[in-house]
Amino acid sequence: MAETIGFIGLGLMGRPMAKNLLKKGYPVVVHNRSRPAVDDLVQAGAKDGGSPGGVAEQSDVIISMVPDAPDVRDVLQGSGGVFEKLRRGQIIIDMSTISPTVAKELADEAARRGVMMLDAPVSGGEIGAIQGTLSIMIGGDEQTVETVRPILEAMGNPERIVRIGDAGAGQICKACNQMAIGGALIAVAEAYALAKKAGVDFTKVREALMGGFAASRVLEVHGQRMIEGNWKPGFKAKLYAKDYRIVTSAGAAYDSPMPASALVAQFVNAMLAEGLGEGDYSALAKVIFRLGGVE
Repeated sequence: MAETIGFIGLGLMGRPMAKNLLKKGYPVVVHNRSRPAVDDLVQAGAKDGGSPGGVAEQSDVIISMVPDAPDVRDVLQGSGGVFEKLRRGQIIIDMSTISPTVAKELADEAARRGVMMLDAPVSGGEIGAIQGTLSIMIGGDEQTVETVRPILEAMGNPERIVRIGDAGAGQICKACNQMAIGGALIAVAEAYALAKKAGVDFTKVREALMGGFAASRVLEVHGQRMIEGNWKPGFKAKLYAKDYRIVTSAGAAYDSPMPASALVAQFVNAMLAEGLGEGDYSALAKVIFRLGGVE
């Protein structure tokens, strides 16, 4: 019989991820701070765990997908949390995006309790979560990764599920991911603004660029968002801002030069200052557009 999967955190990403586990035949026990998401999953076939600890009591593998490090700490270390109800041999997979330092600290505590913990942040946004095509970047024990690989493949692209290294390495990889996306997004927005100000159709510019070295997922997806003016959140800007704080903190922790990322960080701050935090993070482009006086 398939392992019972506990899933804590049923937000924009977590809810479709948990549903994909159900579709693959896994028994799933869920918990979320707000009730409607739990009711939705129960209707889809999941069981209500009642609390993080309740989820841990009923599960073999426990997945957390919550906004930030304090939320992960609360789920795992808080009163009625996962750590209070652990059994030796269980596995925890934190798929949130948090500080690499916190990820290592929590993995060490889990190990002291006889439990393996992986940090496994994802990339691919709501679309990838719904389609089960997420990229998954993993830090932790190699054998444990192979043990849970079928579970991860229920949520992600098998070719994009990569063990990066030891505990915390998955979070470092996610920071690198957000750096690369931010730089590309600013460049695509600047290209859009230039085309617009020159009276050139960016739809055709994008079409041409997608056939050459400038092609990228950012140009494909977010370039189309710019054309349509579609800022419906697939990944909220305020969460990207949180991720970018992790980027800058990691750069400082490892004395790594980040001049371009420092500039992107200022655009991220400006995006929040303009009240765009609840929209998609591709709204970074709107900051560039306003600077350039383009729509």
